[in-house]
Amino acid sequence: MINKMLKIFHASSLKHLVIIFTVFAITGSLSVYVTEPIINFINLKKIVGFYPVYLILKVVIILICYNILLITLGTLAGQFPYFFNMQKKFLRRFKIKI
Repeated sequence: MINKMLKIFHASSLKHLVIIFTVFAITGSLSVYVTEPIINFINLKKIVGFYPVYLILKVVIILICYNILLITLGTLAGQFPYFFNMQKKFLRRFKIKI
């Protein structure tokens, strides 16, 4: 099972895999935590009255924060090349080239 996870995440060792999972976990939680004050600051609920549009914009803001935090935390963990490649894959799905 561990070998399969190492292969899926292109990790070089178990330690590397733990670092990757930790960065992903912290980034996911932190992006939602950081986004809420931003949404409140720009007063998104009052700007957008239609709830489905509000949710879409909220998800877009969360994704932007997530991507910035992923690179930042990945760099702090000493894994910039790994997470930069992950970002490139993510952006290619939206037809954005770096």
